[in-house]
Amino acid sequence: MRAPTIPPKLKTPTTATYYLLPTTSYLLPTTYYLLPPIPPPKTDAQQQTWVNILHYLRNHILPSFVLQLSSSSRFMKRIFVLGLLILLLGQLWAQKYTISGFVTDAMSGEKLISARVFDPDRKVGAITNNYGFYSITTEGGMVAVNCSYVGFKPFNTAFELTGDTTINIDLSSDGVEMETVEINDKKDIAENTQMSTIDVPIEIIKKIPALMGEVDVIKALQLLPGVQSGNEGSSGFYVRGGGPDQNLILLDGVPIYSISHLFGFFSVFPADAISNVSLIKGGFPARYGGRLSSVIDISLKDGNMKKWHGEGSVGIIASKLTVEGPIWKDKTSVMISARRTYLDILAQPLILAASKGHTNAGYYFYDAVGKINHKFNDQNRLYFSFYGGNDQAYLRDKQNYEYQGDSYESKTSFKLGWGNKIAALRWNHLFSDKLFANFAATYSTFRFKVGIDQSDAQTANGQTTTNRFALGYDSGIRDWNARFDFDWYAKPSHFVRFGGYGINHKYTPGVSNFIIEGPGYSLDTILGSKSITANEMGLYIEDDFKLGSRQKLNLGLHGSAFLVEGKLYKSLQPRVSYRLMIDENWAAKASFTTMYQYVHLLTNTNVGLPTDLWVPSTKSIKPQSAIQGAAGIARSFKDQGLEFSIEGYYKYMTGLVEYKEGASFIPERNDWQEKIVQGNGWAYGAEFFLQKKFGKTTGWVGYTLSWNKRQFTQLNNGEIYPYKYDRRNDASFVLTHEFSKKVDVGLVWVFGTGNALTLPISSYQGTILSQNNPYGYSNTVDQVGTRNGYRMHPYHRLDLSVNLNKEHKRWTRTWSFSVYNAYSRSNPYFLFFDYDPRTSTRVLKQVSLFPIIPSVAYRFKF
Repeated sequence: MRAPTIPPKLKTPTTATYYLLPTTSYLLPTTYYLLPPIPPPKTDAQQQTWVNILHYLRNHILPSFVLQLSSSSRFMKRIFVLGLLILLLGQLWAQKYTISGFVTDAMSGEKLISARVFDPDRKVGAITNNYGFYSITTEGGMVAVNCSYVGFKPFNTAFELTGDTTINIDLSSDGVEMETVEINDKKDIAENTQMSTIDVPIEIIKKIPALMGEVDVIKALQLLPGVQSGNEGSSGFYVRGGGPDQNLILLDGVPIYSISHLFGFFSVFPADAISNVSLIKGGFPARYGGRLSSVIDISLKDGNMKKWHGEGSVGIIASKLTVEGPIWKDKTSVMISARRTYLDILAQPLILAASKGHTNAGYYFYDAVGKINHKFNDQNRLYFSFYGGNDQAYLRDKQNYEYQGDSYESKTSFKLGWGNKIAALRWNHLFSDKLFANFAATYSTFRFKVGIDQSDAQTANGQTTTNRFALGYDSGIRDWNARFDFDWYAKPSHFVRFGGYGINHKYTPGVSNFIIEGPGYSLDTILGSKSITANEMGLYIEDDFKLGSRQKLNLGLHGSAFLVEGKLYKSLQPRVSYRLMIDENWAAKASFTTMYQYVHLLTNTNVGLPTDLWVPSTKSIKPQSAIQGAAGIARSFKDQGLEFSIEGYYKYMTGLVEYKEGASFIPERNDWQEKIVQGNGWAYGAEFFLQKKFGKTTGWVGYTLSWNKRQFTQLNNGEIYPYKYDRRNDASFVLTHEFSKKVDVGLVWVFGTGNALTLPISSYQGTILSQNNPYGYSNTVDQVGTRNGYRMHPYHRLDLSVNLNKEHKRWTRTWSFSVYNAYSRSNPYFLFFDYDPRTSTRVLKQVSLFPIIPSVAYRFKF
């Protein structure tokens, strides 16, 4: 066979670069495309241009020259080897491109968090981040892009991918029946790498029966396995054996320190202003730090970019209103929400009448939250959000009278208040279609203040004598925080997050001001602990990546440091989560995390009172730390809308704090550091979770079997004892059913082992002698048993609700009727000893707080 003639310009390949490309089908291993010489690229832009040209030529244009070589030719052997290399590197010419953009609600412009964008043919996809951004990198050619989000019409498109492409997806909810109300992580429970994480939609929170008609985000979280409530009606919560200070609670990325109104019966979060709530109990991603037990990440609504919209409610103790809309359509939006109780307004006339106008007293709480969202372009967006809330109890009394010709005036003023203020300024910037960044500057403060001022004035013979006593108590914490976070979609199989932060803390553990004034004397003094300033900083990196088709791994490292009083604490905290798909529906998961915490909460009450003190780690008080391991299985029953999981966990904690025996927050000359001890804790158990995700009937069953123990050298003779919220069994059953668009019902039943507490095991009569009483007097002396060695009765209750909805032309109204503790269970709130007059013996009595409580609320949307 005669060899083909080679054009003269191709006879000397030593002075130029030749590109040999195999045929598109790769079925002819001895046939190659030989392209003319191409000058070596000098810049990255030129390199990308030539790669695009080669890709196009390989797929669309036949070469100008086909070289067929004899098998006996030495030159052929070299070319053949080169061809094999080209075959191996063929994927380099199969250029990959990136599809990226934002997913939003078409009606409001609100960013949709955890929406799923997916190519079903190539099995690649992404989940939108906290700002609605996604990025997918895949090969060129025909691609299909599907996007889905609960309650919205799916988005589907197909096109020829020939370069990096931006697709901003607007999802519509018009005509979609809300059958898919979920409590899940938006991804399939078996598919997700991370375990111990649940997203809680606001829609289902609003359908759950609420105490006194007040929809409460925290009370909904208390119904999940691994999460325990404190006392009856309390908004406090305890996750996998941790204390209330071990929960990192973020509102739009800002830590919030006190979450309760009305002494713990309601939380501070207005449900109408919230778009997303996520709970993480274990397997913590490296981007979170500073707490041991959980993260609650709450996102506020961005505000409607299209039109003005509002919703609100009027309840038996409070009313609220939320309004959102565009300041500049499709560019700038605002959302404002406010709530206030009117207990003081209703009670004032009764109090004034009973005291004949001498006394005015009351209690109220309020909160206000807002957000401004401005879009400069697709690459830049600016957010400003704020929250302010306060509880106020007050009493003012004034008495005037005369006695034996002299005039007397008595004044008493009492104030009790606590609250949070936070603010955040955030800038989102898209550096490229693969690199998303968020920069934030935030402020957060919590203050607790109590004051009493009493004065008595006597006027005789034209002379006035005044005596005054005043006491003020002030404690709190203040943070300034700067933070940066990057989401890098490095490759289709790698999603990398990295960032850092710096925080300036100021702690005021508790300061009291005493004033005593009278004729010829005056005392003005301050007692308590001085303020402490500390600086905290940290860096993190994590990578969520695939290991083949069945395995995924999330590896992360969180490093932090804390500088206080010249002492520097440092920590490196590795995090790892692993997922193995056993088949399409079953998955096995495991995680291991280490956590550090530099802040402590001092509490010696069973009620979430604001007298609990936030204090830092110091030279003598070490940080808290924890290691947690967890493993479990998860299964999806997609056709039935069911998801099932079982997880077991073990957590070991160090540096926990408790008051010494008999110590309290009451200010003394001793520093708070002298009143506390540090020790260790253990928590382990198993959690069962079964949920129905869609259909007219939705809900879940949760059960937790757990052990929770503490050990302090100076408490309980150094022996291990159960934590006060050690509950062996904790169960919840939640059900919602939609009869029609006009009527839906909700049911909640909970059960929990009784709280642990310390009680005397015996008592005896003793005689105390003194110089003033040589005969002495008798006194009862208690012999205390093991710490927390007694159990209250089990806790259980049933709540019911009915929502009646009616749609009008421009607005919708809902009458919500609910019953708390439907069978009026007398659940223990606290126990105390008293004497029974019939038997003259001391008996243990129980105080129960809430009997059956019906309530009604009127809700509206426009």
